[in-house]
Amino acid sequence: MKFDKPTQNFWGGYWREIKNGRSFEVFNPASGEVCARVAEASRDDVQSAIDAAAVAGESWAGLAHTKRAGFLLKAADIMEERRQDFVDALVQEGGSWVGKAMFETAYSIEALRAAAAMVFHMNGEILPSEYGKLSMAVREPLGVVSVISPWNFPLLLTVRGFAVAMAIGNTIVLKPSEESPLSGGLLLAEVLEAAGLPAGVFNVVTCSRDGISGLGDELVVNPAVRGISFTGSTEVGRHIATLAGSLLKKACVELGGKDALIILDDADLGKAVNAATFGTYMHQGQICMSVERIIVHEAVADEFTRRLVANVKTLGVGDPASMDHVIGPLINEKQLENVHGQVTEAIEKGATLLTGGKFRDLFYEPTVLSGVTRDMKIFREETFGPVAALITVDDAEEAIAVANDSDYGLSAGIFTADEQHGMEVARRLETGMAHINDSSVNDEAHAPFGGVKNSGQGRQNGKASVEAFSELRWITLERGGRQYPPPFNEKI
Repeated sequence: MKFDKPTQNFWGGYWREIKNGRSFEVFNPASGEVCARVAEASRDDVQSAIDAAAVAGESWAGLAHTKRAGFLLKAADIMEERRQDFVDALVQEGGSWVGKAMFETAYSIEALRAAAAMVFHMNGEILPSEYGKLSMAVREPLGVVSVISPWNFPLLLTVRGFAVAMAIGNTIVLKPSEESPLSGGLLLAEVLEAAGLPAGVFNVVTCSRDGISGLGDELVVNPAVRGISFTGSTEVGRHIATLAGSLLKKACVELGGKDALIILDDADLGKAVNAATFGTYMHQGQICMSVERIIVHEAVADEFTRRLVANVKTLGVGDPASMDHVIGPLINEKQLENVHGQVTEAIEKGATLLTGGKFRDLFYEPTVLSGVTRDMKIFREETFGPVAALITVDDAEEAIAVANDSDYGLSAGIFTADEQHGMEVARRLETGMAHINDSSVNDEAHAPFGGVKNSGQGRQNGKASVEAFSELRWITLERGGRQYPPPFNEKI
């Protein structure tokens, strides 16, 4: 992975030296080695990037929609040519299994193309008018949109955060995660620069965890910023949403999850085991919609558990650059401590460890716990690690109650042979998304993505992103039909 701009960020169409000339190290979580150095931007640098985006706003919004779409399509083609660069960056700085990195890169390329199509969906309508006016509801871009993206799917979630917003006429200032600044931002800046994107339309600033507080707030409070797209922790998202709300700015925040997979007594256990294994252990469970609670009907609990444990024991752990090692490292020591702390506390409170529960460096073995109860942290708090927490229930009613007993509400999965019953259960779950006979881990570029409760507010992807990052306006053309009360009329 090569990056030769350690003290530069991208704004106003150019790579610019940041004001303090500082940089920070990015580490490979699998090896612990430094894999890149990137710029430690300051609040002044962010202000410059926002200014550049604001200057570019009017001309970009006024550009023909087909031309805006053309830039995204060109960027997708260039990313296709540089596919291996993105795969390498995702593996090295994010600890992604190479199979996941290949999927994420391919998905992100298609997401750019899907976003280009959304220029045709900035639709309004003609409204009836009592006075015979031409009355129109029209959509217009917000202006400058700041995007703050996470480290777990840095490329995909960054593209989701900006692509549709940019396509419909907004300009972007992006702050990628300090854990994944290349795949989440700087490599994208190179791609969009190569695509010939007009200066100031897409801008990137980077900083370490130590410098985020003031820099992050500037991305919300700056008067030129009119919308915020954030994906990350509930704690930070709540702060951003509160700050944005106090300033009457639109904020779309996609936060944490404690997602449930419900296995009913008539489920196809083979498919359920596969969905549970994928949903729990893909990217070490470091996905907002990972399966974090597996709720199993008592009639099939023993058989399901036996088959799940056997399947989990086949998962290879090690260097994620190898296709054989589907379980790579957790992102950092803090995350390791959180995962192991939840597992340890659950065992102390009576859960049974069926496999795993050990770690070497940042590599945590895929783990299965049975007998998980509601008083355990692993039931309540987001784990974000490779741990299956099994809860046994008597019937579907109890399964629904257990699934809804959470401060989070992002996604869910339900396995049953009765599709109508599955639909009934799905409608009663307090989640933004639900998938019958499938894992909770699901995403499509045109489908509305988002959660309820502490999992966020707003929706992204497709038309949902159009609504999130545009303003609906009412415009009329009076044609002589409206009469004002006589006292207000000109006296001749």
